[in-house]
Amino acid sequence: MKLKKEKLIEFYKMMQTIRLFEDRIVDLYARGAVPGLAHLYIGEEAVATGVCDCLREDDYITSTHRGHGHVIAKGAKLNPMMAELFGKKTGYCKGKGGSMHIADMDAGILGANGIAGGGLPIATGAGWSAKWRKTDQVTACFFGDASSNNGTFHESLNLASLHKLPVIFVCENNTYGISVSQAKHQPIVDIATRATGYDMPGVIVDGNDVIAVHEVASKAVKRARAGEGPTLVECKTYRWRGHHEGDPNQGERYRTKEEIKAWKEKCPIDKLRNKLIKDDAKLKNKLASIDKKINKEIDEAVDYANSCEFPSINEMYEDIYA
Repeated sequence: MKLKKEKLIEFYKMMQTIRLFEDRIVDLYARGAVPGLAHLYIGEEAVATGVCDCLREDDYITSTHRGHGHVIAKGAKLNPMMAELFGKKTGYCKGKGGSMHIADMDAGILGANGIAGGGLPIATGAGWSAKWRKTDQVTACFFGDASSNNGTFHESLNLASLHKLPVIFVCENNTYGISVSQAKHQPIVDIATRATGYDMPGVIVDGNDVIAVHEVASKAVKRARAGEGPTLVECKTYRWRGHHEGDPNQGERYRTKEEIKAWKEKCPIDKLRNKLIKDDAKLKNKLASIDKKINKEIDEAVDYANSCEFPSINEMYEDIYA
């Protein structure tokens, strides 16, 4: 199905919101404004955008340590996101979760997760909940290539397939598990082939093509809503930055400058921008206007976070569960 121009502009706006938010975190982290760790999503924006556009507000996602893009695409607001990254009490988790643990139950965001593969069983549980409650809600579960080696991956896919749970397992294969390339941590090239062992569809898609991601995700969501069970979607993509901010030379100790440059030339945002302008040259000014508006919203989010208070020492043990 050919998407309308308005929908493609929505994709552009969402991807650019994620990109410009992350670009700002690069600067803020370097200035010491963001405590803890920050794992940025730059280069992978098409995956979260393409998948989350297929979801309803009452659907769910589970995210990862590299989760800013997922939660923004699912509807998280920039002000409480920035406040959370700053450790302020007005953040999504009252400043106690930080970059890796943003959650918003009202938006169906069941939480980013600092544990590799930690979101897989949570997503499976959410799928089981929807089945028990007899709703047609679905859950999109984002995880990385290295997480597909974990027991949580195999247990979750097995359970979801056995009970035909409405879960879309979205593997963001950026070819590295921290500093270990996929070729060194897996004997396979395509993670989607692992779906065969659990009798579910396994689909490979260009993770830098938001239109292609959206098409594949739409089919998987439709299948899940119809009660036909889960799908494993492998999105081939790449993170431009290092594993985390502070990773020496943006990961050049374990990957080459040539490799990074080659992937940057496949930028998902440039790809969509070029398509839009090629189809309608007048859109160039509109897209520039969108960029300006997004930067203004991010400026406001930074001002908001700076103006908010840190949680007090007396709140240290509030909202803590074990």
